[in-house]
Amino acid sequence: MSDAGGPAAARRIEASHRRILVIAVPMMISHVTTPLLGFVDATVIGRLGEAHLLGAVAIGAVLFDFLFWAFSALRMGTAGLTAQAWGAGEDRTLDAILARALVLALGCGILLVALQKPIAAIAWPILGPSGAVLPPAQAYFDIRIWSAPFAFVNYAVLGFVIGRGRTDLGLMLQVGINVANIVLSVALVTGAGLGVAGTAIGTVAAEMAGAAAGIAVVARLGARPWRVPWSAVLDRPALVRMMKLNGDIAIRTIALLTAFTFFAAQGARGGDVTLAANAVLMNLFLITGYVLDGFATAAEQLCGQALGSRDERGFRRSVRLCLAWCTVLGVLAAGLALAGGGLFIDVVSTHEGVRQAARDFLVFAALTPLLGALPFTFDGVFIGATWSRAMRDLMLLALAAYFAAWWALTPWGNTGLWIALLVFLASRGLGQALAYPALARRTFAASGAGGEGGGAPAHDR
Repeated sequence: MSDAGGPAAARRIEASHRRILVIAVPMMISHVTTPLLGFVDATVIGRLGEAHLLGAVAIGAVLFDFLFWAFSALRMGTAGLTAQAWGAGEDRTLDAILARALVLALGCGILLVALQKPIAAIAWPILGPSGAVLPPAQAYFDIRIWSAPFAFVNYAVLGFVIGRGRTDLGLMLQVGINVANIVLSVALVTGAGLGVAGTAIGTVAAEMAGAAAGIAVVARLGARPWRVPWSAVLDRPALVRMMKLNGDIAIRTIALLTAFTFFAAQGARGGDVTLAANAVLMNLFLITGYVLDGFATAAEQLCGQALGSRDERGFRRSVRLCLAWCTVLGVLAAGLALAGGGLFIDVVSTHEGVRQAARDFLVFAALTPLLGALPFTFDGVFIGATWSRAMRDLMLLALAAYFAAWWALTPWGNTGLWIALLVFLASRGLGQALAYPALARRTFAASGAGGEGGGAPAHDR
């Protein structure tokens, strides 16, 4: 049952170059500040001149990427449901969606804090840090895990404002959190001399401040999730749909992070220098990837809203325009990475061995935005349309292709590992592109809307 309480007038959705840029540019700026956190952490630690400390921050960040990005389904699922409800004109549904998302966010965050000891016991043997790397990595983990409830609340709030079409507010919130994190990390590491622990403390404080600011922002938008009756928050069909949607996206995200975690673990087994060099290049990949993700966000929002308003023409036009923009940016990002990658490497690390190793594999990192343009865009399309099951299954197939490529290229060492990562990106995009036409036809052939925001195809509910 919809929370809207009855029929609602669908909103008209603008699918144009101007609208896409209005959405994408703020989120590109916002996304770029996120990997800059890793860049700053790596730089302030890397300039201490000890490779094992840089490796500790790198492998600790990979662990939290895995843990937290798995729960970024809260952002994506909330954005898709909110966009559909907004497009359908179901304003009363919006508060209930946000209330459910916040309840899930707090519950998941508290659970993660409670399970910190078994998580660490399982994670470190898998990641395989050296004896020198493990103690500072453990210190980083013990502090940063307390940011989980606040980080997950921030995911839910960000998904809500993106689904509402307010990427300007998303930019404000994300930049505020990230700038606070950067300032605190630099101050605590270089000023207070806290080392690796300083970067973790800075992150916890920034996430706490961001959660408080996020609640204030949604209140200014007129949202009142705290006024939603518990009977509505716990409405079984709506809650099951949200949990299933988030579950599918979480599995997809875990598979994605498994690929990156495996990449880091294999680098660690190649030695501290290889681990650090790969970490430097992965920051380059993340910076270019987050630029592309601005257009994924545009696809997420426009496709979700168009589906909610049952505007098939607008939906398909949104897909085409976002694909075009993302592809152009992918080509430009690849060129810039090749041209400026050497300078980037030198800024991040002062260790000559790390610098040389990173230069040896720079060409592979430069190809990632080119091959990532297609899957980044279609991620936004699938999230906005809530095609969660298809998204999950295609990611698992791409992960299988990644492992197969790595196994076949094992004799090539770190070169084979980078090629396997490129195979992973390419297979993701190809699979989504092939699945898209049938999914779109099936979705708009459905005769009616069901559940919150309408529009979700029956096979994905």
